[in-house]
Amino acid sequence: MEARPPQVSGTVQIKPEREQSLRRKHPWIFSGSVLHASPGIQDGDWVAITNTRNERLAYGHFQKGSITIRVLSFGPEAPSASFWEDRLRMAQGHRDLLGFHKSSTNAYRLIHGEGDGLPGLIIDFYNGVFVVQSHSVGMHRDRQDIATALKRHFGDSLKAIYYKSTLDQSQEEYLAGLSASPHIIEEYGNRFLVDWEQGQKTGFFLDQRENRRLLGSFAAGKRVLNTFCYSGGFSVYALNQGATLVESVDASEGAIELTRRNLELNGHSAEQHGCFAEDTFKFLELRKASHDVIVLDPPAFAKHKDARHQAVKGYQRLNTAAMKSINPNGILFTFSCSQVVDRQLFYDTIVSAAHQSGRTIRCLYHLSQPPDHPVSLFHPEGEYLKGLVLLVE
Repeated sequence: MEARPPQVSGTVQIKPEREQSLRRKHPWIFSGSVLHASPGIQDGDWVAITNTRNERLAYGHFQKGSITIRVLSFGPEAPSASFWEDRLRMAQGHRDLLGFHKSSTNAYRLIHGEGDGLPGLIIDFYNGVFVVQSHSVGMHRDRQDIATALKRHFGDSLKAIYYKSTLDQSQEEYLAGLSASPHIIEEYGNRFLVDWEQGQKTGFFLDQRENRRLLGSFAAGKRVLNTFCYSGGFSVYALNQGATLVESVDASEGAIELTRRNLELNGHSAEQHGCFAEDTFKFLELRKASHDVIVLDPPAFAKHKDARHQAVKGYQRLNTAAMKSINPNGILFTFSCSQVVDRQLFYDTIVSAAHQSGRTIRCLYHLSQPPDHPVSLFHPEGEYLKGLVLLVE
């Protein structure tokens, strides 16, 4: 199929005081910045962004709401027919610089929204299969053009493209090829099943790859507790690096079943290493189990600012319970993926939990998302994953 340029449907004029933010290449234009919009513009349309002198400054997807435009191209020139393929080529070049083309890791994030200049779009690569996820109406509407660019750029190395919308689950479909799900990937010698059809997000949490690897370096000879375990990523790394016992906890029966399957895929007995479909808070408070290493990797406790206070209380309670229960000289990996809880607030919350625990605690590492989840310097909001590795005496 021949590539076609994005069709610009109208213009949006922004207020003079907002022009500087756009020139600094921040990719979001909020509703309060809009002075005038062409009549008839629909959600998902490509629009040109102009100033009060009618100079074209950028192009992007229009969508009614707080973020009215997600900017995809800066400058006066309209995007060309090669727009999508050019962006994919650039992103793949960056991943090649990171060494994914020559490592034992055959799963990585190819497109990370604003970090790769494509706000509203996620593309994860799983050993030949591309999982495309839209977070905006514009990306949802452009999914066929994105699939065409993927096929043109990756050719025969592409096994399948699966589309997974956050907007309309009835639209989830294969845009190219077909591949059995779950599907086996490899990460630094650790093997996992990825289920993009039924699993959370795109099927696997690639953003914890380097943190899983770090945990493995602490695991030999230790008793490990992996909470909110989902598919057991931290559990597999710990066992493959010599942990004597790993216990995995998640409230979801489906997640626990996937953890069992991943343990067995790596040659470990799920019967010998406990897998518990339980609430993590209750597990920590009631079982009083003895562990040398604990992982706290909860889902986002707050997805908007109004929920931030309750989220902080949740992180504090969770970490206090873990700090109280861990063995002396234990290692605690604790994370937050709540974007509205910034790094300093998370750190302060963990300090408060440490005071409540009554233990002496030292910080060994500050953790974040891996380099295939880049953060644009012009869009600091893209940093969402925060983590600490603590030594609890």
